[in-house]
Amino acid sequence: MTFVTRLTLQSGDRAALDGIVDDIKTTAEKKGAALKGPHSHPPEKHTVPQHRRLHADDDRKYASWTYTVFTRELEIHGHDNLARNIASQNFPDSVHIEAEVEQIHGMGRGRN
Repeated sequence: MTFVTRLTLQSGDRAALDGIVDDIKTTAEKKGAALKGPHSHPPEKHTVPQHRRLHADDDRKYASWTYTVFTRELEIHGHDNLARNIASQNFPDSVHIEAEVEQIHGMGRGRN
């Protein structure tokens, strides 16, 4: 049985995101782990309206706040301890990470 750990990293700070991804790649290479990625997604632009007051009858607004979110995905095949260590690191507040673990069954083996 092999485990595949899929890491999704997101940030509005592209330089911080790319630095973290480079650190993960370097660590995986040193440990000899099978790594796929990073896969870059197109940047997502978000716009948030900003109201001047909380009253429902007040339609006055400030200019909308616009920000961009950058996303990178990596997959680590096997090396469960490495994946666990990476996913549990303390990342900067500007970087959000999600880890998804999938168990892959080998060919010719029945499921119990």
